[in-house]
Amino acid sequence: MWLNTLLLALRSIRRNLLRSFLTILGIVIGVSAVITMVTVGNGATLAVQNQISGLGTNLLQIRPGQRMGPGGSGASAPAFKESDGDVIAAQVAGVAAVAPEARSGVTLVANGRNWTSSVIGSTNAWLTTGNWKLADGREFSDDELRAGGAVCLIGSTVQRELFGTTSATGGQLRVKAMSCEVIGTLQSKGQGAFGNDQDDMVLMPIKTLQRRITGHTRVNTLLVSMSEGSDAKSVTASLTQLLRERRKLAETDEDNFNVLDTKQLAETLSGTTKILTMLLGAVAAVSLLVGGIGIMNIMLVSVTERTREIGLRLAIGALEREVLLQFLIEAVVLAALGGLIGIVLATGASIGLSALMNVPYQFNLSVNLLSFLFSAAIGVLFGFFPARRAARLNPIDALRHE
Repeated sequence: MWLNTLLLALRSIRRNLLRSFLTILGIVIGVSAVITMVTVGNGATLAVQNQISGLGTNLLQIRPGQRMGPGGSGASAPAFKESDGDVIAAQVAGVAAVAPEARSGVTLVANGRNWTSSVIGSTNAWLTTGNWKLADGREFSDDELRAGGAVCLIGSTVQRELFGTTSATGGQLRVKAMSCEVIGTLQSKGQGAFGNDQDDMVLMPIKTLQRRITGHTRVNTLLVSMSEGSDAKSVTASLTQLLRERRKLAETDEDNFNVLDTKQLAETLSGTTKILTMLLGAVAAVSLLVGGIGIMNIMLVSVTERTREIGLRLAIGALEREVLLQFLIEAVVLAALGGLIGIVLATGASIGLSALMNVPYQFNLSVNLLSFLFSAAIGVLFGFFPARRAARLNPIDALRHE
């Protein structure tokens, strides 16, 4: 009985292909929209997590000012000193590496080309805190760090813009009026969490930057990498207490520095993108309900058109449940077919949008399966009323229907 009923339903759908396609269009759009939104949203969440983790392993960023961002009072707060980083490394438990960081925007010149970039002054610990790997060359020697040697490491963007495809290691790079030797290049990290190009930079010993570029000893940021398994809250509390003592703040004074936990930032941003993904998915799911109403409408029309056929089946002995099952299966097949087409379209759209937005594509089996089952459930929900109406027709009245 089930097979015969399914064949009857498929035959009815095939008789009106265009109408059947227009009927399931709402389901197709709804399923494809939901899956695309969720898939691209999950990819964006993963991209944010990867970009934040690219800032460093268990990284704390300490900067002058009472809070991050515009109006953070960073200009009036005293800068850090290089010795602050040394004291933190020596006295705070759970710290794996500390790197002082000073920055300056300059114009770089090499091989007859010029390029405006950011020059960072720090130590070898900067590579550790930021998860940077050398693509070529070596790190700074102790003598170069102590004496402020005219040496530097460059990012892949600077390598490409000033040296092209040739190796930059061993070459000369002019930074303002100073010429420095390129002793290595860094592996590419790509775009950062805030849209910046992480590879567009030059790293040199902090004393070199202070003496030959900026002319002062101010340190803009302290980068603190915590050991694996360390408690971020405990380390942050110890850092805060130590810096308050070194900056001679009274108990009633507010901190004139702020500590940013990049892991916490990643969780916050990921949570935000997940909420937006769920919201967009819910909005897209409304079109599934619209598609269900379309199926119910067309099924009611189909019942009216096939009234004599239904009356004839009932008159020769067909049971009500068989007629109900025929129309219900017809509605479910329409909805499920729309779900399958929607999944195929969503897969193509998700791959294309992920490549366009430069976010990873992740096939989510649960979302695809849930969308398909939901589309089939829509067929049951909105197809039941027309099917019941067909099953309850009076055979005599149905046979008289014109």
